[in-house]
Amino acid sequence: MSAAPVRSPTLRPHRMKKEESFLGKLGGTLARKKKAKEVSDLQEEGKNAINAPMNPSSVDIHPEDTLLEENEERTMIDPNSKEDPKFKELIKVLIDWINDVLVEERIIVKQLEEDLYDGQVLQKLLEKLADRKLNVAEVTQSEIGQKQKLQTVLEAVHDLLRPHGWTIKWNVDSIHGKNLISILHLLVALAMHFRAPIRLPEHVSVQVVVVRKREGLLQTTHVSEELTTTTECSDFNFFPPKPERDAFDTLFDHAPDKLSVVKKSLITFVNKHLNKLNLEVTELETQFADGVYLVLLMGLLEDYFVPLHNFYLTPENFDQKVHNVSFAFELMQDGGLKKPKARPEDVVNLDLKSTLRVLYNLFTKYKNVE
Repeated sequence: MSAAPVRSPTLRPHRMKKEESFLGKLGGTLARKKKAKEVSDLQEEGKNAINAPMNPSSVDIHPEDTLLEENEERTMIDPNSKEDPKFKELIKVLIDWINDVLVEERIIVKQLEEDLYDGQVLQKLLEKLADRKLNVAEVTQSEIGQKQKLQTVLEAVHDLLRPHGWTIKWNVDSIHGKNLISILHLLVALAMHFRAPIRLPEHVSVQVVVVRKREGLLQTTHVSEELTTTTECSDFNFFPPKPERDAFDTLFDHAPDKLSVVKKSLITFVNKHLNKLNLEVTELETQFADGVYLVLLMGLLEDYFVPLHNFYLTPENFDQKVHNVSFAFELMQDGGLKKPKARPEDVVNLDLKSTLRVLYNLFTKYKNVE
């Protein structure tokens, strides 16, 4: 029997491998296209869900805002609320206030979300308001570094606000995520706590769109978020009645050249008495801001010793300075003077006009006291 012919090696397996490789590539391409389409559909679904209840052309949403994990949610302000005049006024007043506080730092804030999210401006603002230095790096570029700085700044804020019953409506992630609602809540709380010399618009509310992902689908709801009220503000005397104009308003507005004459007269008056304690004033704007000289001056004018436990001889923060000025005002009223028109917070905040009003009242009554 003849042997079976030997067959040459077949190339079929190699061809099948090539076919499999081609199909694998084709499958991978199709999978990538399918995934890309799912991402695109999800983005479109998010945009449609958010745009549905409002103007389709007025919502500015970044694609990543619609890519949510299961049970994750994002919030954004209804575009119509952004056009509310009171909302715009609130933002303007807060920006102007921040820039006034940080004028010596040469910091200019133009947009709250972009300028405050990394913690740098918030750090400087809190240090200036609370008169304390925070132990944080001055400049941080990385996201981790920025969040660490924010954590330190916000913990310092919380230590100040929580004892006074404030509800904390912000956190590191919301501030760093440029959530304008959280940033506004934080700034309003700081302005009210430190009795900023500003007037915020009353009853400012915004409509907030909340987008949540549930079982793979995006769901939207609208909620009203209250940013300012009159009740909270009246509790903190935040909206004092606008005082009637007086001679100092006229002096500042129409005769600034005579301002230096008035300041020199008042400096001479206070030094006549403070020199008895080997103290001397050269700058009215700053040297009365912590209330110490005011308290000591009242003791000298009324000829009594003020117990040191009644005030802070070396105040370390804003609240202690306000306590001192308020105590000095009480001593003035005990001496027969009317309650000063100025607020203690205005004097502490280096408002020259308020300081001059207080000192001029003392000058009027005690100018002949030796």
